[in-house]
Amino acid sequence: MEKVEKVEKMKKAEISEKTKKVGVTEKKERVDKNVSLYQQRLARHLDELKWLYMELYDSQEHFDDLLKHLEQFYQERKPTLKKLDQTREKQPDWYRKNGMLGMMLYVDQFAKTLNGVREKLDYIKRCHVNYVHLMPLLDTVEGRSDGGYAVADFRKVQQKLGTMEDLEKLASECHEQNISLCLDFVMNHTSEDHEWAKRARAGEKEYQDRYFFFDNYSMPAMYEKTVPQVFPTTAPGNFTWLPERQEFVMTTFYPYQWDLNYRNPVVFNEMTYNFLYLANQGIDVLRIDAVPYIWKQIGTNCRNLPQVHTIVRMMRMIGEIVCPGIVLLGEVVMEPDKVAPYFGTVEKPECHMLYNVTTMATTWHTVATKDARLLKRQMEIISSLPSDYTFLNYLRCHDDIGWGLDYPLLEDWGMIQVPHKKYLNDYFTGRWDGSVSRGELYNEDLVTGDARFCATTASMCGVEKAGFEQDETAMSAAIQMDVMLHAYMLFLSGIPMLYSGDEIGQVNDYTYKEDPNKAPDSRYLHRGKFQWELVENIDKPETVQSRLFHSLAKLEELRAAEKVFDASANFRTLETWDDAILGLVRENKDGKLIGLFNFSDESRIAWIDEKDGPYHDLLTGKELLASGVSVDGHSFYWLKLVKGEEETKD
Repeated sequence: MEKVEKVEKMKKAEISEKTKKVGVTEKKERVDKNVSLYQQRLARHLDELKWLYMELYDSQEHFDDLLKHLEQFYQERKPTLKKLDQTREKQPDWYRKNGMLGMMLYVDQFAKTLNGVREKLDYIKRCHVNYVHLMPLLDTVEGRSDGGYAVADFRKVQQKLGTMEDLEKLASECHEQNISLCLDFVMNHTSEDHEWAKRARAGEKEYQDRYFFFDNYSMPAMYEKTVPQVFPTTAPGNFTWLPERQEFVMTTFYPYQWDLNYRNPVVFNEMTYNFLYLANQGIDVLRIDAVPYIWKQIGTNCRNLPQVHTIVRMMRMIGEIVCPGIVLLGEVVMEPDKVAPYFGTVEKPECHMLYNVTTMATTWHTVATKDARLLKRQMEIISSLPSDYTFLNYLRCHDDIGWGLDYPLLEDWGMIQVPHKKYLNDYFTGRWDGSVSRGELYNEDLVTGDARFCATTASMCGVEKAGFEQDETAMSAAIQMDVMLHAYMLFLSGIPMLYSGDEIGQVNDYTYKEDPNKAPDSRYLHRGKFQWELVENIDKPETVQSRLFHSLAKLEELRAAEKVFDASANFRTLETWDDAILGLVRENKDGKLIGLFNFSDESRIAWIDEKDGPYHDLLTGKELLASGVSVDGHSFYWLKLVKGEEETKD
C-alpha cells in the first residue's frame, strides 16, 4: 500500500513538474509573441523613423534613447490595451463609423471630478455619445492656466479633478461601455510652473536649451519682423522679459506659456514619452494642441513649417509602433488650404483627424447673412479631398469664434473684410436690429475694431433672448434653428461633435464675471457649469430641454442606423439655385441621401431635380420627389432614395 502511494506521489510530482514546464513555455511563447508583434511594428517604420529623426537631429545617441523608451512603454502597456490595439489594427477605420458621436466637456463644470464623470456615463450614453473629449485636465496653476492649456506637469491631474489613477479607472470603464476618451496634449509650450521652466529660470543651461532664451532683444527683434501676434491686445508680442534673469523667453501665446524648442532632440524625446504615458493610461484620442506652431525659424512666420510635418509624421509612426489603437487629432486653426496637409498623404499619413475650424466660422457667417454660397464653397473643398481624410465637425467648441473667412471671395460678393467682421460681431452680440443672438466679444482690438466672438449655440440661435422675453413664438423659432444646425452638422463628412450643454439648450453663463481668475476671459461665457437641473426637464414634454434633446436624439439615432453616414461615403454639394439653401449629398453602396438646409427664416424652394427615383424624408417617412422641394424657414430635409434602399435589401 505504501509502495502504491509512493508511486502515485512520484507520478503527481512528475505531472506537476511537466505542468510547470508547460506553463513556463506557454508564458514564454506569449511574451515572445508580444515581442515579435512589437518588432514587426517597429520594423515596418524603423527606416523612415530613423531617416526623419536624423534629418532633424543627427544624433544616434538620442535616437537610441528614443527606441529604448518606445519598447519600455510598449512593455508597460496593459494587456487589455494591447488587445484593443490589435482589434483596432484589424479595423483601422473604427473611429469613422456612422455610429460615432462625440461630446466635449470640462470635467469640473460637468461633474466636478473624474469620478463624477464616471458616475455620469449613463447620461452620456443616453445622449448617444460614444466619444468623450475631456477638456484640459492636467496640472496647471489657477489664474495662469489658459483654461488648462498651460501645463505644469504632463503626468499629473489637477488636484481638484482627481488623480491619474482616477483617469485610468474612467478610461477602463469607458472601454467596457464602448466609449472612447480624448485628451489634450499641449506640445507647443509648457507652463512657467513646469519643472523644466523652473530650472531654466534658475539658470540651468540644460533646461534653458529646452526653451528659447535670449540675453538681449536682437534675436527676438528678428523673429518679431515676420511672426504675427496671436493675442495682440491681451498678450502683445511673442517674447516675455524675465527681470530676475535679465533675459527674454519666447511666449507665442501668454507670458506664462513658454514655447518649447523642438530643435533640441531632448525636447522631442521627452514630450514623446509624455505622449506615450498618456496613451498608456487608456486614452484613445490625443488632441495635439496648436500643431502649426511647434517649429520656430527666423525669417518665417513660424507657422506650418516643413519640420512640423516631420514631427507629426514621427508621432504617427511612434503611435503605430507602441499603441496603434490610438488616434491623433490635430488642432489646426488655419485656412482650408493649410489644414489639409496635416493629414499627410495616404502613403505617409500624419493626423488621423483634424478640426474643421473654418467650417464652424463659415456656418455662423451663413446664419448671419442667410447666404450659403461661402459654406457651399467650403463643402466643395472638403468633398475634393481623399475620403480617408476625416474632419471633426462641430457647431461650437470651447474656444472663441474667429472670423477667419475667405475674404477675397466674399469681396467679390460685396462683403468687405473689416465692415463684414463688424457686422458679424454686431449681429451675434445682438446689436444688429433683428438679431436674436446674444454673446460677448473676445480679444477686442479697440484700435482696429477687430474682435472674436463667444456664446453658446443656444444663445446664438435665440433661446436666451426668447426665454428672457418669454416669447413662445420666438422660442419655437430658436429651437427650430438650433435643430436645423445640428442636422446640418450631423450630415457633414466626418465625425460629429456636441458641446456639452447644447443637447439641453444651455445658454450663456454670465457668472464668470464674479470670478477674478475668469473675468478677463469672455470665453468662460460658454464654459459654464453644466445645469443638471435642466436635465430633469428632458422627460417633461413642451419644455425647451425636452424639445431639443429628443429632436437631436432622433437625428442621432437615424444617423447611427444609416450606413450612408459612414465617414468613407462619397460627399458632394448639390446646386439648389437658392443662395439660402445648402444642398449636400452622401452616397455609397448602401444608398443615397440628400440634405437640404434652409439658412433663411423664410420658406424657400430648393430647385433640385433628381430623377433617380422617389425619396422619403427620414424624419417623417413622407415620400416625395426630389424636385422643387419647398423648405420652411430654418428647416431641413434628410431625403433617402427609395430605389437605393430597395436595391440594398436585394
